[in-house]
Formats: sequence, structure tokens, C-alpha cells
Amino acid sequence: MSVKPATQYSKSAVGLTLFAAIMMMVIGTFQAVQGLVALVNDQFYVVGEKYIFTFDLTAWGWIHLLFGVLSAVAGYFVLQAKVWARTVGVIVAVGSALVNFAWLPHYPVWAIIIITLDVFVIWALTAHGRDITES
Repeated sequence: MSVKPATQYSKSAVGLTLFAAIMMMVIGTFQAVQGLVALVNDQFYVVGEKYIFTFDLTAWGWIHLLFGVLSAVAGYFVLQAKVWARTVGVIVAVGSALVNFAWLPHYPVWAIIIITLDVFVIWALTAHGRDITES
């Protein structure tokens, strides 16, 4: 008869993961709204410096809308402690950071804020994500 040792988890790590999941939903909502604005009003965003990633603002709108919805859905399932959602969350956060890097000429301050939050989400889900499934 083997006795399984009790696993210890960090309450602060669980809190960080929950915060990351909520941030994913907030980032996703903001990014979806950003995409809808680009879809509805092409003239809202002013293009500053020319960049190698020159897409039509309608295409950018669809890209931001897609990443926003994926991020919000993954954040919801991270709250449900689904292991696959952590993996999807990291992939979507990496994609979101890359998309927002390419979006820098259109809305630089906002893009930098979203990139920073994406990096935090990636860190929280990879470093502490396992603790939420054990709590």
C-alpha cells in the first residue's frame, strides 16, 4: 500500500494565475474592441512611421478581434483550471504580443501596454500555472 504525499501549492501562485486569467479576459476584451474599431472606422487609427508590416486596417481589425476572442476564451478556461487552457493561453499571449509589436505604428502606447501584460500572462501561466490545478 503506497501513500501519496500531500502536494503543497502556493496560495500566492494560485492568486497570480487567477490574476493572469482575469487579465487574459480583460486583454481579450480590449483587443476585440480595438479590432471592432478598426473594422467599423478605418480612419480612427493614424499611421505614424512606415513599418514593414503594412496591412489594411480592416485586416488588422480581424486579427485583433480573433486574438481578443481567443484570449478571453482561454482566460475563462484557465479560471476553470483546464490544463489545455494554460497551453492555449501561452500560445495566444505570444501571438498577441507579436501582433501588437507589429501594431506599434498605429497605436504605440496601447500596444506597449498590451505587450507588457502579455509577458506577465506568459510568465504567470508557465511559472505558476500548475498550482491552480492542484488547489
